[in-house]
Amino acid sequence: MIVILTALEIEHAAVRAHLTGVERHRHRAGTLFDVGTLAARPGRRVALAATGMGNITAAALTERAIAEFDPSMLMFVGVAGGLRDWLRLGDVVVATRVYGYHGGRSEDAEFLARPRAWETSHRAEQTARWLARSSGWYRPMPSAAPSAVPVVHFEPVAAGDVVLNSRVSDLAHQLRRTYNDAVAIEMESAGFAVAGHLNDRVPSITVRGISDLAGGAKDQTDGEGWQQVAARNAAAFAVAVAADLEDDGKDPPGRGGPSGPPAAPPVPEIHTTNTVNGNARSVIQTGVHHGDINIG
Repeated sequence: MIVILTALEIEHAAVRAHLTGVERHRHRAGTLFDVGTLAARPGRRVALAATGMGNITAAALTERAIAEFDPSMLMFVGVAGGLRDWLRLGDVVVATRVYGYHGGRSEDAEFLARPRAWETSHRAEQTARWLARSSGWYRPMPSAAPSAVPVVHFEPVAAGDVVLNSRVSDLAHQLRRTYNDAVAIEMESAGFAVAGHLNDRVPSITVRGISDLAGGAKDQTDGEGWQQVAARNAAAFAVAVAADLEDDGKDPPGRGGPSGPPAAPPVPEIHTTNTVNGNARSVIQTGVHHGDINIG
């Protein structure tokens, strides 16, 4: 079982398009998951949910999904803002490291960063790098030009609780100074990563499509449909990774899955026959007995 989480409904829809046999699974606290099978790999089960925006809700619902499905892999899939001019809209960024960039100490004249960082799963990253060496995972829209094939980048990303839409704001300068290797910014992967880390380090990976360049034109690029393109590209690549991962022994739903807990093995019937002669008496001492008891 693989758990895939998204923040926005447009991201959720992009992933769900790759699932078949989808059934609704309701957590006892009300969270709804779509549980289905990858169309590209029959038998590979996926639980999908939308967390909403922000690291706090992402952390809480990642924790919930881990407890509910006992997954072998966690994936967060969605869109992000690009922090580098060489990124193209629609490109895919696989996070090699996730920075939680809001930690720090505020002094009179400066902000002293106290970063937290989480590395991505080596197993998932290796699979992703292998797939990225070809464009076989990508299925362009009929109207797409050949040059529209997205590039997959393997770089750190920064995750906080602010929508960045400027290259000259205080936050933009802080990211450039302190998290200089981060190439994209989003709002959920830090909470997602820490939940996986705290649960015996459940492997996790973040896959993001670039929907804007965090430079003041977000409204324009969203209006041109780049969120949908970026979400679709990220979903296509993430699903290719999920389909290509080796068998983990957890594809049949575990505890809390759509079929409920695994059934207990059948109790074999035991047939007991006691035979006595003369004046002897037969005494049977038993707890729970299944089957027939014959006394002769």
